[in-house]
Amino acid sequence: MAGLARLKRRTEFLYVAKGRRWSTPGLVLQARSHAADAVLGPDARVGFTASRKVGIAVERNRARRRLKAAADRLLPEHAMPGQDYVVVARSETVKRPFALLLGDLETALKRLGAWREGAAAQGGTR
Repeated sequence: MAGLARLKRRTEFLYVAKGRRWSTPGLVLQARSHAADAVLGPDARVGFTASRKVGIAVERNRARRRLKAAADRLLPEHAMPGQDYVVVARSETVKRPFALLLGDLETALKRLGAWREGAAAQGGTR
């Protein structure tokens, strides 16, 4: 994922869990700003999780892979920089059509105020 670092430690996931969240049928998106912490830098960071409520290990792994694929498509171009995101799988994640899963992630980003139009639409104002 270009421009997106990964959340890996439990403390990072717990930090984001205290922020805002939006639930959709296919996923739950949690977001929290890290802009005040200069050490982390301006990039967005993302983590993925699937609890046992999702199903057996095979289903949890498949749900995480599907969420990573959706995040690879949307987050590099549309996620607000300076934010941490945790994408949580739900039991519906495994069997939800991928197009609807992408729509769920887009809706969650927009509802949390973390959606930005693509770099091409901004006209390259860097």
